[in-house]
Amino acid sequence: MTTRDLLLKAKAAKTAVAIASTEQKNSALLAMADALLAESDAILSANAADMQAAKGRISDSMLDRLLLTPARLQGMADGIRDVVALPDPVGRVLQERCREDGLLIRRVAVPMGVMAIIYESRPNVTADAAALSIKSGNACVLRSGKDAWNSAAAIVAALRRGLAAVGLPQDAIVLVEDTSRESARELMTANGLVDLLIPRGGAGLIRSCVENATVPCIQTGTGICHVYVDKAADLQMALSIVENAKTSRPAVCNAEEVLLVHADVAAEFLPMLKDKLTDGREKHPVELRLCPRAAAIIDGVPAGENDFDTEFLDYILAVRVVDSEAEAIAHIAAHSTGHSEAIVSKDAEALSAFAAGVDAAAVYLNASTRFTDGGEFGLGCEMGISTQRLHARGPMGLEELCTYKYVITGNGHIR
Repeated sequence: MTTRDLLLKAKAAKTAVAIASTEQKNSALLAMADALLAESDAILSANAADMQAAKGRISDSMLDRLLLTPARLQGMADGIRDVVALPDPVGRVLQERCREDGLLIRRVAVPMGVMAIIYESRPNVTADAAALSIKSGNACVLRSGKDAWNSAAAIVAALRRGLAAVGLPQDAIVLVEDTSRESARELMTANGLVDLLIPRGGAGLIRSCVENATVPCIQTGTGICHVYVDKAADLQMALSIVENAKTSRPAVCNAEEVLLVHADVAAEFLPMLKDKLTDGREKHPVELRLCPRAAAIIDGVPAGENDFDTEFLDYILAVRVVDSEAEAIAHIAAHSTGHSEAIVSKDAEALSAFAAGVDAAAVYLNASTRFTDGGEFGLGCEMGISTQRLHARGPMGLEELCTYKYVITGNGHIR
């Protein structure tokens, strides 16, 4: 089926989802979660085929993003059920004002309509995006990367069965069959059929969408995330935070890519870092790409011209020594993608200055950047991490998938 045919089907289905009651939508989500687990054998088999085809072509960290296990599939189902427990954003009165003449003006949350999500090799995004779309009253058009397409197709088949089980149109969730660049461009320019485009992937995908989309588009995801170790840091705390931010899942957008260390603690902290992340790790030692001042303290790879502007998504960390918090903030301003930035310090004034001075969707004080996630923020799951300012910023949950309209109630009022 062509991409346009699928868009037309999603558009035809959007009204039924938009006017569905909270009970209907929650019943659909529960049925979708049940179907996901009922079809686990088929989904895991499809994922195994994707994994086999991808081996040798993508990095180990990207393979980890692609991999589905029974535990991860259970987590996807649990994420859908978490969305059931969240308040329905549709119909919520955002603002109400009654004029002196009795005319009542209310601003009410309503669904976006048809959302198109272009994403790469992350099968879990399929379920997260579909669940959030249905709960927020939207239809969704999913366009997976080719490496994950078999997995996505098996997941979507299960989710559509869940919708049908409660009488909602299956075409509220559709998967684009064409994984070529042409299908992505078609979604970017589907005026009148796509109400909001959300890209989830690497810098190239996001840049292409932002530059070429003629439909409304949200810039998401690219994460050149920094951790700054201040001169007043608890160095053991800093070491734990840096290790978690870099190594827990290096291929995700909230993973740390750059470490900034104050010169006053660099001589003590950098050897600790090298021992923890490189010398002391048998599996996946981290390659440290060092500025000249850091290289004078520990061994590593000299940092290249672009290393402080690269989202590695791998076991690689760029390291720079700075002379002040102001220099750290200036470095972040020059190189950040506005995703997630962290400081480790015991100095209240330094923490306050960092929070005020750093421009990012999420600013962490003595915590890992890895918490920038819809589930961790209590949103159930997420549609993506917005790194722009309008209309959403940070993890995008149900509220961010709604727009609003004004509903005006009168009693024969005329102007």
